[in-house]
Amino acid sequence: MASSLDHGLKKTVWKRIQETIIADCRKSEIWKILILDPFTTKLLSSCCKMSDLMAEKITIVEDLYKSREPVLEMKAIYFMTPTSKCVEAFIQDFKSKPKYKSAYVYFTDYCPDDLFNNMKLSCGKYIRVCKEINISFLPQEAQVYTFDNPGAFQSIYSSHSQDRRKTLETLADQLVTLCATLDEYPGVRYKKDGNMEHALTLAKLVDDKLSVHYELDNGGKRKGKTQAQLLIVDRGFDPVSPILHELTYQAMAYDLIEINEDTYKYKANNGAEKQALLNEDDMLWVKLRHRHIAEVTEEIPKLVKEISASKNKQPDAKITISNLSQMMKKMPAFRKQMSEKTVHLQLAEDCMKHYSNNVERLCKAEQDLAVGSDVDGVKVKDPMRTLLPVLLHPYSIPDKIRAVLLYIFSLNGTTEENLSKLIQHVKIEDQREYILNWKQLGVPIITVPSFFPRKSSRRDRSQEQTYNLSRWTPVIKDVMEDAVENKLDTREWPHQSECPAAWNGSGAVSARQKHKPSSQDERRGARLIIFIIGGVTHSEMRCAYEVTQAVKSCEVIIGSSHILTPASILDDIKALSKGPMETFTLTIDERSNA
Repeated sequence: MASSLDHGLKKTVWKRIQETIIADCRKSEIWKILILDPFTTKLLSSCCKMSDLMAEKITIVEDLYKSREPVLEMKAIYFMTPTSKCVEAFIQDFKSKPKYKSAYVYFTDYCPDDLFNNMKLSCGKYIRVCKEINISFLPQEAQVYTFDNPGAFQSIYSSHSQDRRKTLETLADQLVTLCATLDEYPGVRYKKDGNMEHALTLAKLVDDKLSVHYELDNGGKRKGKTQAQLLIVDRGFDPVSPILHELTYQAMAYDLIEINEDTYKYKANNGAEKQALLNEDDMLWVKLRHRHIAEVTEEIPKLVKEISASKNKQPDAKITISNLSQMMKKMPAFRKQMSEKTVHLQLAEDCMKHYSNNVERLCKAEQDLAVGSDVDGVKVKDPMRTLLPVLLHPYSIPDKIRAVLLYIFSLNGTTEENLSKLIQHVKIEDQREYILNWKQLGVPIITVPSFFPRKSSRRDRSQEQTYNLSRWTPVIKDVMEDAVENKLDTREWPHQSECPAAWNGSGAVSARQKHKPSSQDERRGARLIIFIIGGVTHSEMRCAYEVTQAVKSCEVIIGSSHILTPASILDDIKALSKGPMETFTLTIDERSNA
């Protein structure tokens, strides 16, 4: 895991920013102001700290859209998305009375000619630098990226959408900036689906834009394919993973606990409101996030005991939030060391409360429906018998909806009559969209007689050691492993463009493949980049790390427009019924306005 963090996306993005924006800053000893829009604020805060900026003589960070006092003796660095709103805000800073001595302008992506010309005409004499640095994505984790665009789900899947093509174009542009930042020119493949064309459309767009990008970037000299493969897949390829109760720490926490913007809020023992950021600056979070909750609840008290043993005369005493709080009050030096552990002790306890109350009983039924067999490997012959106890128990409506969906997915659809009965059972007659709208993702809800039933074969994992209530493996993990072993069926995964040598032929990708390492990344056998249209789950994110750890010679990077939780995808599915609007999508323009 350490190597993944050392060479992860966040480090790569920060290095790219250093090579462009920061390198230009270093040419002058004058202290500077950095001006950001909402998207670039998120981007920069994801990969560096204020102290990193201070070290580069950036003394103030300001909001592009807020009123600011003029500082005529200082140079201003503008890092922004190439949108009309951003450019207009920039022009206003210099049009009548200049706010700063000069401007260094950096766009996340290609700036349209009309915006560039408008800028040049209005305040060209103040602009010292104007560059496009090709980073239009957020490095969420070491191996996870997002486009900060949850609205893309509605734009792509709603039958009322008026901007589906525009959204796919924007996603393609952003994927190109991801590849460019990684210095990759990948072969592109997509998951073929008779019902949905989105993956094919996006694959064509990305491949065309990559070709243009690398022709432009090399002054007409075409860059050859690198040892990377990009796989594009629609969300409907695995409807189970987004709604299943997961028992690994990160996925469980984001499902059961209210965590917004990666911030966990909780009450301390004295009743004070506290909050903690769950990100890769917290090494304990990195260590525990993909582990099963059973291991986490054992590990945290063990770590706490190791630290407290030297401070506490009763090292074998039971570790609770209460006695930790008392110890921290008595020993200020101890406080900092323990705070990280205390956060996770509290978060794990919160997860376990939910688990003990309801989730534990739900999980057995969910796993049996998802996997199609029970703990002993005996096939589930009558899924209704598995579902019925869930419907009869006073679980919450969302939990019952999730169970009903798993039942329907296990059968590849049900009859109109049976569906009506299920909807009545759950008492969601006026909210049936939670179930019916999955068909807009190409997922069978109502049974349609067919000579070619939709059934995908899964990898045999019967010999793998798993927890009884965590037997389901996300479908994307099969895809990752098959891709790395060059076992993806070309009929199901057609090539949109030629694949580099590392991904041709049979056998696993070799760590000995000859490839000159780029300055971007010293560790590389090959890269597998995955993009899921419509959102990625925390369990699918975990798979990228697991496969990378197992294979060693190939790094798997996964991402989407946004990260899903079970609650968020159910809301998104229901919202697909909304009538026509001017636009659904949160495009790159709107992201900068957010």
